[in-house]
Amino acid sequence: MEFKDYYEILGVKPDASDADIKAAYRKLARKYHPDKNKEPGAEEKFKAVNEANEALKDPEKRRAYDQFRAGGYRQGEQFRPPPGWGQGGGGGFDFGDMGAGRGDFSDFFESLFGGGGAGRGRGQAQARRGRDIQARIETDLQTAYTGGKTRVVLNDSSGGERVLEVKIPAGITSGQTIRLAGQGHAGAGGGPSGDLLLEIAIREDTRFRVDGRTVTHVLPISPWEAALGATVPVPTLGGHVDLRIPSGSQSGRKLRLKGRGLPGSEPGDQIVVLDIRVPVPETHEEQAAYDNFKDAFAGFDPRR
Repeated sequence: MEFKDYYEILGVKPDASDADIKAAYRKLARKYHPDKNKEPGAEEKFKAVNEANEALKDPEKRRAYDQFRAGGYRQGEQFRPPPGWGQGGGGGFDFGDMGAGRGDFSDFFESLFGGGGAGRGRGQAQARRGRDIQARIETDLQTAYTGGKTRVVLNDSSGGERVLEVKIPAGITSGQTIRLAGQGHAGAGGGPSGDLLLEIAIREDTRFRVDGRTVTHVLPISPWEAALGATVPVPTLGGHVDLRIPSGSQSGRKLRLKGRGLPGSEPGDQIVVLDIRVPVPETHEEQAAYDNFKDAFAGFDPRR
């Protein structure tokens, strides 16, 4: 779970007086109250401020919290309290009957102060599911097409690393999520671990542009192929195929290869965009060929 720096959340120094903490809490609570502030994230900030005040307004809770904070933890760092803390089993504090669990508090607060709540006996920790971990991983386009495996390295709460091998299903698209059950943060009080949610991002490819399941390829062709028509090889994610270019084609013309995009229940298509490349004359013979071509099409005006 993540360590919460309650002093930082309230914007006060660790040696702030009770009056300073109370004043800071009231100011921020008014600022982020959901009834007054409709901006995105305001409600979450309001909950964080409320939790920080709950921890620091009580002298006994604040003293216990300061012991952990003295260990050099920072906001957002991974943190795991000693076993039994907050349930009478460690640190000399027992918050089991203080109603610590009432309210919408984080796992950090519940683990540190016991998560007791009214009507729960001492030593009965509430089983809570661990939080999910969200991460973003990249894969190449070919793996997204055929499927494959990739490795993900995660930092755990003890400072070590976990290496997971993740299966990439064929036809996955950018923005889709792979869920690995039980690979998130550990649960509390015997609760199950959370999940690992991996958002997929497909890396840019030199040959194809991707939009959902549709892929686009720009195909260079010669002026005579465009004018007279031709059958030329074109790359696809499944290998080269022969594409018929209609005579009289212009640059920018789009031809569709149905079902040649990313696979799925409805496979995507491949769009081929024609790009006419004009050779530069480098010899007298090539220059003469262009002069003859110009004479043959003397009535053609591309700007008309």
